[in-house]
Amino acid sequence: MPGSTNPIFNANRMKIGIFAINGRGGIMTTVPEAYEPTWDLSVKTSQMADAAGFEAIVSYARWKGWVTGGNDDSTGVTMDPFTWAAGIAQATRYSAVFATSHAPTIHPILAAKQSATIDIISGGRFGLNVVGGWNKPELEMFGAPFKEHDRRYDHLSEWLAVIRQLWQSHEEFDFHGDFFDVARGSSMPKPVQKSNPPIMNAGGSDRGRQFACENADMCFLIVQSESPEAIRRQVDEYKRFAREEFGREIQVWTNSMVMQRDTQAEADAYYHRCIVNYEDKACVDAWMQMQLEHAKLMSPEALKAFRQRMAGSGGGFPLIGPATRIAERLAMLADCGLDGILLTWVDPLDGIARFTRDVLPLMEQTGLRAPFNARSQNEISRT
Repeated sequence: MPGSTNPIFNANRMKIGIFAINGRGGIMTTVPEAYEPTWDLSVKTSQMADAAGFEAIVSYARWKGWVTGGNDDSTGVTMDPFTWAAGIAQATRYSAVFATSHAPTIHPILAAKQSATIDIISGGRFGLNVVGGWNKPELEMFGAPFKEHDRRYDHLSEWLAVIRQLWQSHEEFDFHGDFFDVARGSSMPKPVQKSNPPIMNAGGSDRGRQFACENADMCFLIVQSESPEAIRRQVDEYKRFAREEFGREIQVWTNSMVMQRDTQAEADAYYHRCIVNYEDKACVDAWMQMQLEHAKLMSPEALKAFRQRMAGSGGGFPLIGPATRIAERLAMLADCGLDGILLTWVDPLDGIARFTRDVLPLMEQTGLRAPFNARSQNEISRT
């Protein structure tokens, strides 16, 4: 998007982000070096990604642990995504910072105001990852009825429509829908980004894809195969649907767990240690059961076949091996039409250091990314 202050609209063929460091992270392992969500580590990890020119830092939203649901359930240790994003925005200078919101847990007037505030703090680098809400125990805790799957997207569509009108309208307005009644709606100040903060959404079902292609700038999908032909078909189908049904050009992103070591054998051994020997079985079992009961990211058959990949960043595309192998895999994904990827590591400080040192130069050599100059980018962002 010409003139945008948000780096997700830059010209790099393969954009990079980090995901889920406001909580335990996406890799379900009990290995001793696994990431723990502290503010100090959040800042250090984000600043490493920011200094390397990563395009996105994306939080996730969780209000209740899903193993036991009690206060001693570590899967529920997650910092509030909006407050967290505001702090990370102040601590960084280049990367886009995304908050994630489940629509039934927050009123759109509040979400619009918080989003605009973070966009101002960041100088126009905020983004909003929107979710219809699929975790039934969480929604019950809020007193929000758990809606039928497609009805959740009807609610999310209306929720986002209110937010966008609050961002865009300089006059008071009334909004009367099935879920929200807004009388003389108004929200000031407005976001810095003139085209509004970008929207991210993961829609795996037919109704989810329809919502994402109609509303999102970044459509997030789980790559369900390692075959280049199958990946290309999956991505092309998404982009073609957005173009033909809604006249929109969208970005398609995915996620990945990264297990980078000097040799393939070392990387494979580390994967086996983290995901097999130290699998957080209770967490994976609970996550899969909730997906089968409440979400529709993929069919039950595909979900069961993905068990190990679910333990590693919720089904993320595996990037396991030395730097050359990882760079080759990223080039393949870009050739299949993917625009960006959110990365997770067991130990993000170690992982980002290895990736920045070894993988980014290879991506630059092959034209996937332009060399990043933090100083010049910061100067551009201030003009």
